[in-house]
Amino acid sequence: MYTRKIPIDFECGIVVAMEVVLSKWKFCLLDGIARGCTRPRDLLKLIRGISRRVLQAQLKDLETHGLLGKKIFRETPLHVEYYLTDEGKSLLPIIAAVEAWGLQFAPKLKVLMNDEEAATVS
Repeated sequence: MYTRKIPIDFECGIVVAMEVVLSKWKFCLLDGIARGCTRPRDLLKLIRGISRRVLQAQLKDLETHGLLGKKIFRETPLHVEYYLTDEGKSLLPIIAAVEAWGLQFAPKLKVLMNDEEAATVS
């Protein structure tokens, strides 16, 4: 079992938030589930670049932290669907704000990255 070396500072909201949602994929997963992609295979199709292994780990983390619930359908073939809990839904405005900021900043980032590539090639 994993033992945390540095304890979580529950007095700092940023530390708590980072513990729960900091990863490359968690906001994308929450957003995808909010948009109706509830099955893991649909999330794999929706989110380019995520592996099946990472998807399962991230879904488990989100479920452990209470942001997702899971419904298991005991039929053949067995399948699982995820849904947002009230805590998960409470993150949707934050996710929307982050997405809006990212789309606004994307052109500038593209220029900055192109300038950086040009500088390293020279």
